[in-house]
Amino acid sequence: MFSNIREDIANIMARDPAARTQWEVLTCYPGLHAIILHRWAHHCWHNGFKWPGRFISQIARMLTGIEIHPGATIGRRVFIDHGFGVVIGETAEVGDDCTIYQGVTLGGTSLNKGAKRHPTLARGAIIGAGAKVLGGFTVGEGAKVGSNAVVVKEVPPGATAVGNPARIVLKESGSSKDEAAARMFAAYGVTPNGDDPLSKALHGLIDNAAAQEHQIDRIIALLKKSGMACESLPELEKFDPDQLNKLVE
Repeated sequence: MFSNIREDIANIMARDPAARTQWEVLTCYPGLHAIILHRWAHHCWHNGFKWPGRFISQIARMLTGIEIHPGATIGRRVFIDHGFGVVIGETAEVGDDCTIYQGVTLGGTSLNKGAKRHPTLARGAIIGAGAKVLGGFTVGEGAKVGSNAVVVKEVPPGATAVGNPARIVLKESGSSKDEAAARMFAAYGVTPNGDDPLSKALHGLIDNAAAQEHQIDRIIALLKKSGMACESLPELEKFDPDQLNKLVE
């Protein structure tokens, strides 16, 4: 147990620039306290001592503001940063090296007892502040969930989920821009180039419509120049792509 605690402290020291000393981490980090108490509660739960397991988890909840069901599986070097308001359900599985920020819910959408109701976070997943991951699916290895996203379906490895309901931004393999963003990624599940895919699609449609309107204007001008009659249509409001692009930013 003590080797796990030392490993957790070293992990926090390496990943949190605000951590100054090991003693500070041991005494002042509620995420670490919640993990330590969860290990005791989890041991009780899986050895037939259900009530003591639940009681320890309640003590941890009162002390840290982090609620982890004793039946949940938490891997090694899991970092719960700040942590207040984090809720992790009974059948949730959190893999090694995951990062979870405050206000996160790993919740279930089924009332079927005994079923896998809560999500699985694969190794290295990062869940941003306030995100809700709901259901018995997997958030893939190295995937990121943006702040306040509501995820109700599987997230592929290396992808980023943003928005409500969450939309998936797939990682472009071999892209130096993506690699730079991955290096810069720090807090709250947001990457510098992690634009909402719906916003990107709308920008593309607006630009395409503007290009088509320009082409139509040129065609009509050429037809008139060649002497062909063009039936005039009622004047419509002028299409302003710049204004529309600002609305969907």
